[in-house]
Amino acid sequence: MKRDIQHVPYGYEPPAAERKGTLIFYDSFERISDMDLLKAAETAIERKFTKLVLYPLHEETVRRMTKEPVQAYYKREDRLHEWKRDQGRSFITVESLEGKRKKYTPLDSALRHISDVYPAPYFLYLTPEMANQFASYSSFEEWIVKLRLLLSEAPAHVHPRLEKFRHRWDVAGEVQ
Repeated sequence: MKRDIQHVPYGYEPPAAERKGTLIFYDSFERISDMDLLKAAETAIERKFTKLVLYPLHEETVRRMTKEPVQAYYKREDRLHEWKRDQGRSFITVESLEGKRKKYTPLDSALRHISDVYPAPYFLYLTPEMANQFASYSSFEEWIVKLRLLLSEAPAHVHPRLEKFRHRWDVAGEVQ
């Protein structure tokens, strides 16, 4: 077995990683335009994230969460893959957990999977509607201390739990 010996000057410290963390765009992607996707990608670049994970929801998950009709999962996933190819950026990933499960996946399970696979810290990129819905779940307070929220735009109305944890979220594009 070959040993690779490197010589460094006394007191050398490796440079800190410039990029860190994962930005997870959690949505059905039914009403998300290419411009919205581009805004999420630009936010990931601005804030120096290692990965942008696009997490499309299965029809069953959307049906239980919002009761609104959506296209088939594979059509929305194919659109995301096509958009990713057009962008040509290697840090964008389309997560396929829900496609493999082919059924309802609770947000808790999705977040546990993401925390097992992708590097921390975690930022959840959500629309204001999805953020208010996430805040309405009983497990919200357990998760909000482990991750931060990044809203795509300023919400018109804010869920009381979201207001309580105002220090754990901000709006993309606003000055920090």
